[in-house]
Amino acid sequence: MLKTILSITGRPGLFKIVTNGKNMLLVEDLCTKRRFPAHSRDKIVSLGDIAMYTDADEVPLSQVLENARKLYDGARADVKALVAEGRLRDEFARILPDFDRERVYDNDIKKFFTWYNILIDAGCTAFVEAEPEGAAKEAAEYAAESQD
Repeated sequence: MLKTILSITGRPGLFKIVTNGKNMLLVEDLCTKRRFPAHSRDKIVSLGDIAMYTDADEVPLSQVLENARKLYDGARADVKALVAEGRLRDEFARILPDFDRERVYDNDIKKFFTWYNILIDAGCTAFVEAEPEGAAKEAAEYAAESQD
């Protein structure tokens, strides 16, 4: 699902792909539902391609969003209060305990919480795609066969 949600440099908010054309995408703002073209010259990033730095590796943004959804029980996070109280990093550490404190900046964390709230408001709560039942069963059977 996050593959179809975009961040466009220079435009606030998040956008959903509606359709694509020659050298452009037709996108819809998740908040205002306004549609407009995003051209190939715009810097467009799919949320499905973003990861957060940790001490060991990188964690996909979808997993970090899922951790936040579980922590907040699907409710919004109060970003303004976190910034005002200076608890932004502490709160993010509850979501992703081993995030790389040198490479993940306060602006990155604030953007994460802003995106999380936009997605929650838009009704997008399925951040991690569930693996189809058959695929999990086939993978387990294949692993069992390869050990024989």
